[in-house]
Amino acid sequence: MNNQTILLITCSAFLLLGCKKYLEQAPDQRTQINTPEKVGKLLVTAYPSGNYMMFAEAMTDNVTDNYVEGRADAINTDSYFWNNVRSISRDSPTSYWNDAYKAIAVANHALRAIEEMGGGAEYMPWKGEALLARAYAHFMLVNLFSKSYDKDTAAEDLGIPYITQPETVVEQSYGRHTVEYVYEQIEKDLKAGLPLLKDDAYSVAPFHFTRRAAHAFATRFYLFWQKPESAIEHADLVFPDGNVVAKMRPWTGRYKNLSYNELAVEYTKATEPANLLLIETQSWWGSRWRDYRYSTSSVLRNQIFGLGGESNITGGALAYITGQVGLTSYYVRKFTYFFARIGGASGTTGYGYTVIPALTTEEVLFNRAEAYIMLERYDDALADINTFISQRVTGYNSSTHDLTLDKARSYYGVGDDGEALIKAILDLKRPEFIHEGMRWFDILRHRLSVVHKDLEGNTYTLSAGDPRRTLQLPQEALNDPGIQPNPR
Repeated sequence: MNNQTILLITCSAFLLLGCKKYLEQAPDQRTQINTPEKVGKLLVTAYPSGNYMMFAEAMTDNVTDNYVEGRADAINTDSYFWNNVRSISRDSPTSYWNDAYKAIAVANHALRAIEEMGGGAEYMPWKGEALLARAYAHFMLVNLFSKSYDKDTAAEDLGIPYITQPETVVEQSYGRHTVEYVYEQIEKDLKAGLPLLKDDAYSVAPFHFTRRAAHAFATRFYLFWQKPESAIEHADLVFPDGNVVAKMRPWTGRYKNLSYNELAVEYTKATEPANLLLIETQSWWGSRWRDYRYSTSSVLRNQIFGLGGESNITGGALAYITGQVGLTSYYVRKFTYFFARIGGASGTTGYGYTVIPALTTEEVLFNRAEAYIMLERYDDALADINTFISQRVTGYNSSTHDLTLDKARSYYGVGDDGEALIKAILDLKRPEFIHEGMRWFDILRHRLSVVHKDLEGNTYTLSAGDPRRTLQLPQEALNDPGIQPNPR
């Protein structure tokens, strides 16, 4: 029996990059993965430790040039102008690519260990988690480094390598599959893994794929894959009792009495019912997201939140709590971070860690509403949209604030019911998920243009067909002769 070792996992962490220099180190810390408990501990690291929010948010229309206030940063700057990000440090696309494939490697080693141990019933919950974690990491990669799914071109569009076996040789070569193939493999892992999950296997469940988290991921996956029936089916399983409100963030209730610092803690707490999957990332986002040069200005805040004379689709005041840094930069207090010092309490250097909400009940509600729209089930979509509005408008009154088809068509000046409701969903999602990168995925899926400006008044446009909407693969990955670059 070949037990899995930390040495192999370390090499796999740099898959597609090569790990020769790591093999040169003495392999003096070998850990046998030969019990269900050890597999479970291994899978703690099967989730991407990188954070996509910094670069994803900077590419959206949620930010502008706040030079007077902002911190200069290469990742923030290059992303704002949709250039290939030069930095490979934490919070960069390269860092996320590496960390996602590291998570995939861990999942694959866990699956191999389970197979070698005979795959008994006691291993099945961990097999389910490994399959879901592998599916999630590949899904995030294909949606950042490949074209957004298009049923007419997905069979030809360049995808990403879908890795299902542990690394066993140095400098192994990989090829890019198609986007369609990657989605098919994600579904295969999702379907195989979900029935095996057992929520009571975890000590802190929101940091793992529970059944509800897996169903939440499935709603996103099938919505992006343009399979609305499946998205609705899984959304219903996230809310088996139909009580959505009890599982939403209480912006009109408990949250409104919290201080900024208290809100940051509550937002990513494991006990917050809205948090279906939390991921601890090695990231500076939790300490710096408010004060980058390219951030949310007062003008954008007013547009996004319907403040300062700007309207929003509800006609009411949204209950979000916005803060201010300096004179021009605005934010919602969502994140906190932990600084791990090197050398103990006296150390002056270290690593920042930020917990991010990867899957939430609010997203599931929006995903189901959008799936209903795809099927022209507009009354069902309105029911979900108005459930959301009821928990986000201060002094909510259904007769005043609820959305109707007539109200949506009039507000957006369009005649098509589905188009009007999609616009409403996108506008409601924008303040809900600000700073979380969700807007970038909506921009990709709905082929929205983005316009950025600099302080000199120059305008930069990312059109619907611009190839820069797809992140370029890291240079180290492109050194593999089997890996093609994305068109530019």
